[in-house]
Amino acid sequence: MKKISALILFVLVITALPLGIVSAEDAPIKIGVLQLVEHAALDAAYQGFVDALKEAGFEDGVNIEIDYQNAQADQSNLMTISERFVKNNVDLILAIATPAAQAVASATTTIPILFTAVTDPVAARLVESNEKPGLNVTGTTDAGPIDKQFALMKELFPDLKTIGIIYNSSEVNSEVQAKQAEEIAKEMGWEVKFGTITSVNDIEQVANSLAEKVDGFYAPTDNTIASAMPNLVKVAEEKKLPILGSEPGMVEGGALMTVGIDYYKLGQQTGKMAVKILKGEAVPAEMPVESLKDVDIVLNQATAKAIGFEFPESVLKKATKVIGE
Repeated sequence: MKKISALILFVLVITALPLGIVSAEDAPIKIGVLQLVEHAALDAAYQGFVDALKEAGFEDGVNIEIDYQNAQADQSNLMTISERFVKNNVDLILAIATPAAQAVASATTTIPILFTAVTDPVAARLVESNEKPGLNVTGTTDAGPIDKQFALMKELFPDLKTIGIIYNSSEVNSEVQAKQAEEIAKEMGWEVKFGTITSVNDIEQVANSLAEKVDGFYAPTDNTIASAMPNLVKVAEEKKLPILGSEPGMVEGGALMTVGIDYYKLGQQTGKMAVKILKGEAVPAEMPVESLKDVDIVLNQATAKAIGFEFPESVLKKATKVIGE
């Protein structure tokens, strides 16, 4: 009787084991996505990432599961979501924007992490260098061509003498850009006035104060500003001042113009990096941080009308996109 029982138990174990292996192999790949806040640029980067995965055969709900989370610019949310991704043992994490990337990087040193919409990964302490990240983190940078942006501003407003730079002083990416912009502005012969904020609620008050001292605004790829462009646009239109944005989403939100990258394409590029990791063809530590080389000139005709400005035909002809035509 004991021999029969042992035999039955052995058969049950042997037949059950392969079922467990098949189930594990067939389980979808889990990807956690942590986005700092909702605004056009970050939303576009996420969509580009998802589309690039799908094009490569990794489709949400089919063979991968994407757990998309938006932290609503809240630091405690960033940490809670990051810890949950680690607890759930996801296979890969996408972090959209610098604070999101910093949060997930502090939560795990083993799960592969890709970031996008990060201006300076080295300054943010996400990688050892852009060429050799060295850790479990790599991705794509959205560092914009500030020199080209300022050159366009000078072309359109040759009499401009003082530029107001408004940004969130608690965002590393914004601090980096503010310093770079200051250096380039000085080369242009402009004086720089800074307006720093800590939340969306500060924008109108700081912008109103700054407007009395400047001939125009510059908004770097600051997530707080980008998520609340109408607040800055309201002040700029009242004071008849131009806003030079740093990316197309800001122009769609009411800034006058930009020379910037396409965040959808940036997300696609990040998605292609993810495909290499998921296929076992590369690891983050050995994948250089990537960037987009192409930039777009985007203009807003409705905003121009609101501040009493008219784009010259020469600039309209070289624009990639003109909003409000």
